[in-house]
Amino acid sequence: MKYLLGIDFGGGASKATLIDTNGNIIAENTVEYPTLYPEAKACEQNPKDWINALCDNTNTLLSKSGINSSDILAIAIDSATHTSLVCDENFIPLRNAIHWTDSRSKKQADKLREELGDEIFKKSFHKPDTIWTLPQLIWLKENEPEIFAGTKYIFFEKDYIRYYLTGVYCTDYIEAEGSMLFECNKMQWDEELCKLAGITIDMLPKIVSPTDIIGEVTLDAAKATGLKIGTPVICGTTDTVMEVFASGAVNKGDVTVKLATAGRICVITDKPYPDRHLVNYSHIAKGLWYPGTATKSCAASYRWYRDTFGGDYKELDSDAAKLPIGCEGLIFHPYLNGELTPYADPTLCGSFTGIRATHTKAHFTRAVLEGVAYSLLDSKLYLDSLNIPYNTVATAIGGGTKGKLWRQMIADTLGIALKTTESADSSLGSAMLAGIAVGIFKDANDAVKKCVKEVDITYPNPENTEKYHKVFETYKKIQVALAPIYNER
Repeated sequence: MKYLLGIDFGGGASKATLIDTNGNIIAENTVEYPTLYPEAKACEQNPKDWINALCDNTNTLLSKSGINSSDILAIAIDSATHTSLVCDENFIPLRNAIHWTDSRSKKQADKLREELGDEIFKKSFHKPDTIWTLPQLIWLKENEPEIFAGTKYIFFEKDYIRYYLTGVYCTDYIEAEGSMLFECNKMQWDEELCKLAGITIDMLPKIVSPTDIIGEVTLDAAKATGLKIGTPVICGTTDTVMEVFASGAVNKGDVTVKLATAGRICVITDKPYPDRHLVNYSHIAKGLWYPGTATKSCAASYRWYRDTFGGDYKELDSDAAKLPIGCEGLIFHPYLNGELTPYADPTLCGSFTGIRATHTKAHFTRAVLEGVAYSLLDSKLYLDSLNIPYNTVATAIGGGTKGKLWRQMIADTLGIALKTTESADSSLGSAMLAGIAVGIFKDANDAVKKCVKEVDITYPNPENTEKYHKVFETYKKIQVALAPIYNER
């Protein structure tokens, strides 16, 4: 038997999934690593943590599965989109990577939007905001000029990790679409956008297809990871499209609801829908796109809460499940790093409001879960206002879907059914993508047919939907009241 390996690098952990050529999951493994917050509005990751997680993950997975590494046909890596890392002429990192949720570049993004917003939008399909690489590079140039001056190469997260494996410097066009340095209509790096960032095109990686085999595992990487030297490595792509792929959403009208570090509702379409409050990327299925909304701190909110106040997820869920909808007046806004849809406002802050002496830790726990659900409802209502058609049943993806309480809460709040599959993890999507690259699967639809297995479906309770929507009205009023205060800070 031969195998395919996909490895994902998310906001707080790396997950590896090994499948056989029949599409069966053979083994999985997860390794956590920290996200760093060195100052207000900052969000960074240490690339050494990525490499350590990679090596730990592959060695542990091989041990778990008991397979011979020589039987792995190909490897693909994915990661969070447009998390950038600047390196010197020897490809050595000059600082920590700037995570896409970092919001220190607000001043730079605002200036770009005011002066060149329309021109940038026409090329990149997005309005300047703190999440994009372009304003982040300008921030780096203005605030860390020595590091910027020493920059010779700009990596994106999965590309740096793959460089460690192969020594090949490249990226894929979906990743490039998220940089705001790319002309989406022409599918190439744009010289004018690069000039705005103070860089040249030769500092950016060569653009290839996600399914291109770009290199092989080197001797040094093989020693560290346990993988076999010479194993083909494909380019791979971003985590969200791999989750969408792994969920089986490869046809127009399919919709996914993501509960991961960030939360997203994505619809599969046959064209992009450029809009300031949507994120538009190409799908790996030919001719399709997956425009969607974005909630910055989804599962990241729950992890922050767990790490800050303590507890085990199962115990936290159990206590929260005993409380009524609305948490007896306690409301949480999950704007830990600002918010995207439908505000595009990096100054927004997280908040607990309506606190009473009668509230317990369980109330705060449930409020966090409900707050994320309301943020996703905010996103869904905006998506609906654009009249983008989609199916009545969505596929739930991301680590947050494992919690039965949260899954039911999201279904009730959004008022849509959520189906789950055996695994909709992006690492499975990467393994499937590797299979396409080496000819095990004919195309995206063939890979889905062989690998995606539906497990369950969660239906919304109409009575609960009505209750959540009443609380949501208050949630919106609080957002409107507090936004001006945050904008003054």
